[in-house]
Amino acid sequence: MPIWKVVVLALIQGFAELLPISSSAHVVVAEKLMGLDPSAPQMTLLLVMLHTGTMFAVLVYFWKTWKKVYFSTRDAFRRFAILAVWATLLTGIVGELLKKLIEKTLFRGAPKAQIEDLFSHLELIAPALLAAGILILVAGLLEKKTAPRASASGRSRAGFEGTLTLKQAGWMGLIQGLALPFRGFSRSGSTISTGMLTGAAKGPAERFSFALAVILTPPVVFVEALRLVRAAHASSSGGVHIHLHAAIATSLLGTVCAFFAGLLALKWLSSWLESGKWHWFGVYCILASGVVFYLHARGF
Repeated sequence: MPIWKVVVLALIQGFAELLPISSSAHVVVAEKLMGLDPSAPQMTLLLVMLHTGTMFAVLVYFWKTWKKVYFSTRDAFRRFAILAVWATLLTGIVGELLKKLIEKTLFRGAPKAQIEDLFSHLELIAPALLAAGILILVAGLLEKKTAPRASASGRSRAGFEGTLTLKQAGWMGLIQGLALPFRGFSRSGSTISTGMLTGAAKGPAERFSFALAVILTPPVVFVEALRLVRAAHASSSGGVHIHLHAAIATSLLGTVCAFFAGLLALKWLSSWLESGKWHWFGVYCILASGVVFYLHARGF
């Protein structure tokens, strides 16, 4: 794949990652427009490596805040760990059950089909964007109603995360599990909105959502790297050869570009996320779903 395409995809991922508009959907659509196959092992590894780049950007950007909130005391870390493990466990359960369900329904009779094969289907990305947009829009419009209740809860539990309870973290983990197989159903947008709808303030919900992403990214990268290695070995006996080292080098280049693009985006977008305009992201996702439907109808 040409280097310029990797850079373009990395910039799209980096700038869109902080926004609750599904950076993955934007990258997949861009890949389709470039004539690439988003479901190919090389491309799914590149996608998760782009997420890795923005994950490191999130770590650099949020570290001081996380250190103050999550690691200030042993009790604070213990409570955060309980919430994070609980939410991640639910993500894994829901994600695995959903994967099995898809394999037994959509992929019935296709023994070599994998969940990543969904990534090339714009007809699935479009409704996922629509669903995420509606969720974000509803959460944004109800924000003023839920904010006072979340603030009161935060005052009663001052000293830690404030507005996040075990129930709220659990719901965020469940919704994150739903976001795993469907590009377009924004992980950050859906989890933050879920936190807001269950009574959490947007700030703590946003911090916890990105913390969950940092926890989730390494195992996803491992799974996709393993998938690429298996595909490379399988292709050696077929007619199509996968250049493993070139694919890894390309993915690492994308990771670096996505990191710097993510840092730039975080510096000026973070304050905008807190400015009471959350619902506009929902509007954008709904409009974007219409564009993706149109591209699918045009044969992309």
